[in-house]
Amino acid sequence: MIPARFDYEVAGSVDEAIELLGREDAKLIAGGHSLLPLMKLRLARPALLVDIGRLEDLSYVRDAGEALAVGALTRHHDLATDPLVQEHCPLLSRAASLIGDPQVRHRGTIGGSLAHGDPASDLPTVLVALDAEITARGPEGERTFAAADFFRSLFETALGPQDVVTEIRLPKLGTWKGWSYLKFNRRAQDWATVGVAAVVRRENGTIEDAAVALTNMGSTPLRARGVEQALVGASADSAATAAEHAADDTSPPSDTNASADFRRHLARVLTRRALEEALAR
Repeated sequence: MIPARFDYEVAGSVDEAIELLGREDAKLIAGGHSLLPLMKLRLARPALLVDIGRLEDLSYVRDAGEALAVGALTRHHDLATDPLVQEHCPLLSRAASLIGDPQVRHRGTIGGSLAHGDPASDLPTVLVALDAEITARGPEGERTFAAADFFRSLFETALGPQDVVTEIRLPKLGTWKGWSYLKFNRRAQDWATVGVAAVVRRENGTIEDAAVALTNMGSTPLRARGVEQALVGASADSAATAAEHAADDTSPPSDTNASADFRRHLARVLTRRALEEALAR
């Protein structure tokens, strides 16, 4: 299908992008893999596209002490292959490698994925599991959000109409040696029917701490608090028992890919497998 008529501007800086977003019904575009499909279906009809895809100063991965600083325009492929990400946050590297197909990974950006706010997206779930921070700049300056507070509802985030995501900070896994990201989808390039991000920390055979987050089990990425509580203080063979709580307090959708009940079943199965993989590292 063909999008509705729109104007197009290339922003030379974040400040220029913020100014252009002040025009009526303006939207940001970088890689375009979130917005353009909606425009082709005419589910989105922006009057102006503000292209920030050429802002090279927003594409980077840097060591920031106890965290990794990731520019909002860093491509999925770069997250999957960057040595710093592979060393200090392999969970993010793995999730990025599973997104779409090579064409999508070479064009899509982490900032675009976050700003789109799709609950079926992989990277928001990883950020929620890791308690990452998301920084955005707008007309009133810079703001930083905890990932858990950034995603508000279906395709709704904490961003204002003129805000631009600039950076993401992820804690290094350090002693969290166990990690996994698993998802089920009908075809390799499809959105996740259900996904699970898990990180665990063990000492002397006992699970000291755990974080588990779910993809596409509600209108936003969700922490599986029941699973986490069941794991803390338990032995490494408790994955199956803890995973039974994966669907607690969730509200998965029913659509052409799966019913809500099937998603609940998938959440329990994938959580068990993700925990087993994390605990085996």
